[in-house]
Amino acid sequence: MKTKKLINSGADAVDEMLQGILAAHPRHLYAVEDMPRAIIARDGPRRGKVGLVIGGGSGHEPTFLGFVGKGLADAAAIGNVFASPPPDPIIACAMAVDGGVGVLFMYGNYAGDVMNFDMAAEMLALDEIEVRTVLTTDDVASAPADQRDKRRGVAGNVFIFKAAGAACDLLYSFDDVERAARHANARTYTMGVALSPCSLPQTLRPNFLIGQGEMEIGMGIHGEPGVAREPLKPADAVTDELMDSILREMKADRGDRVAVLVNSLGSTPMMELYIMMRRVKSRLDDAGLILHTSLVGNYCTSLEMAGASITVMHLDDELQRLIDHPCDCAMFAR
Repeated sequence: MKTKKLINSGADAVDEMLQGILAAHPRHLYAVEDMPRAIIARDGPRRGKVGLVIGGGSGHEPTFLGFVGKGLADAAAIGNVFASPPPDPIIACAMAVDGGVGVLFMYGNYAGDVMNFDMAAEMLALDEIEVRTVLTTDDVASAPADQRDKRRGVAGNVFIFKAAGAACDLLYSFDDVERAARHANARTYTMGVALSPCSLPQTLRPNFLIGQGEMEIGMGIHGEPGVAREPLKPADAVTDELMDSILREMKADRGDRVAVLVNSLGSTPMMELYIMMRRVKSRLDDAGLILHTSLVGNYCTSLEMAGASITVMHLDDELQRLIDHPCDCAMFAR
């Protein structure tokens, strides 16, 4: 059975979305001439500033496009749905935001992204543009703690990109921008749950199957297998299961500060997210942790997938300053 979508054709969906975003947010964004998949911040790139280029596949909006703007990312390279951007738009992004002191690539740890961004970095080196890369690896479910470098990057991208973008905007040196980005990634933890599949615009068919009374803990944002398929539980029990995994690994002390994101995977409504947020706050209170920042809503989606994820960033003084630093993006501002 095919799903319903408000599109014209699957083949045109990404490019028409980009046209719509540029039409809606001309104050924040523009596309490189003859390279419509290279989206640049109008206010952000400047001489003497490390350029921050993020990117990945479409279908996760507002990740990545929504976080391009002053104080956050300088550019985003956009791929097809759930597919890495090819090297050309990545190169165009880097050249557009190069301020003469280096360009940082940040994206989720997926094989296709790694291959194409690395290829772009090699080609940029020929033009004497120094590129460094920090992969995001916040998905607790995708690999054990002692194999953190194998984990996927998911909704924690929001906080990790935010910290790195602030470091760039504050004119940190290239070394310190890279250090801050790695530090932010190391202290960010995400766990998710899927309740129903999504469908690609090209196929209009679910990309995985899940029983009507089931949920899958730890499923990836492209439908990658999770760690357990279980009967659907009440919201508090699901939230506890996700928070147990995060708090067990985070090992925070009482009195420590955190930033929290309760994120919809696409079709889960705000009512349900706030029910989960209520339980998250209760769990933080029980652990003696101070909630410094909270975000609730659609931040890193998987088309129309039903489900949610919880992200916790374990703050210190530097990360708190970077998270609090002002930003003004098309779909996100602080």
